Amino acid sequence: MDYSLNRHQRFILVFFSISLLFFFFAKILPIGDKYLQTTTKIKASEIMREAISTLSMCLAEKKQEINQEFDINGTGLIGFENSSITTTLGNLEAKRTTTNPNMGALLVHLLYEAGVREGDAVAVGASGSFPALIVAVMSAAKAMSVNPIIICSLGASQWGANRPDFHVLKMLDCLSSAGVFSFRPAAVSLGGARDVGEGMSNEARELLFKEIEDSGILFIQEEELSANVRTKMQIFEEYAGEDGIRAFINIGGNWSNIGTSSEILNLKPGLVKINKIPSIESRGLVFEMADRQIPVIHLLYIQGLIESYGLPWDPVPLPEVGKGLIYRKVVQDHPLFLLLAAVYLCLMVFLLLWFKITKKII
Repeated sequence: MDYSLNRHQRFILVFFSISLLFFFFAKILPIGDKYLQTTTKIKASEIMREAISTLSMCLAEKKQEINQEFDINGTGLIGFENSSITTTLGNLEAKRTTTNPNMGALLVHLLYEAGVREGDAVAVGASGSFPALIVAVMSAAKAMSVNPIIICSLGASQWGANRPDFHVLKMLDCLSSAGVFSFRPAAVSLGGARDVGEGMSNEARELLFKEIEDSGILFIQEEELSANVRTKMQIFEEYAGEDGIRAFINIGGNWSNIGTSSEILNLKPGLVKINKIPSIESRGLVFEMADRQIPVIHLLYIQGLIESYGLPWDPVPLPEVGKGLIYRKVVQDHPLFLLLAAVYLCLMVFLLLWFKITKKII
């Protein structure tokens, strides 16, 4: 019986052997980055878990109760259904979903994916609607030794940081006093319609005016969109310095972040690719950053975001740190990996062409 391989079979065997060899190299070459990313994700999630515990303790010290009916996991990051600084409607389940400490790991992954590395400056535009995402970003920044430049608005949608006595600034003060974070906002605004607190009561605006003044943080009051965007860009660029802004993170739906163009509705959550830039008159910071070729991480459609990365929806209790699909995802940007992929592709193209040419000759 003849067990010799014909030409076709030999080609398949060679193709398979080379593919197997390259697969082996691909698994071992970027192991350093894989280890670094995984350990950094765990560190970020542990920091976020500590922050959540600290916030709940701050509320207890203020003798403010956490309503376990709504804040089921007792995080201190879930606000009221309505309050004097509530700006818009909000989804309770989405807000609770973002309190998962493993959101810190997700932000590390997204920042790596955007090309951010140690020492880089990251611009963060946040509304008070998702305080847990602000905590997740700061946790990732601390774990990665990244410099977050934060501009946040104090108004919040339902179930966000809409407690008048425990809004975003109060939360950040709590975390700073406890030594969890040393980050301080570069500037704040009121949020809401036109980013100047439209829809809030006069009493609520006066309360926030006073607390912003006491904080000494720069207060942005600009109700013309392009001027608001321009002001925030100048602040971001000033804080970033000569090295510039390496990425922009949008948290929630602050008016000057998302702008007034309907194009914002076409954006998927996560590290987003933006092809169509609206006019200056209608574009927010998301599009302004994209127009300047700065990577944009868009954190708004929470269900779509967590489905993409294997995180649970509205979990009870909160998941353990270090477990889940997000820890198995690795951004493969190691130079040797990229070189290996290029060599493999070229070699496969060469083999296919060689097979076709020799087949014609035969």
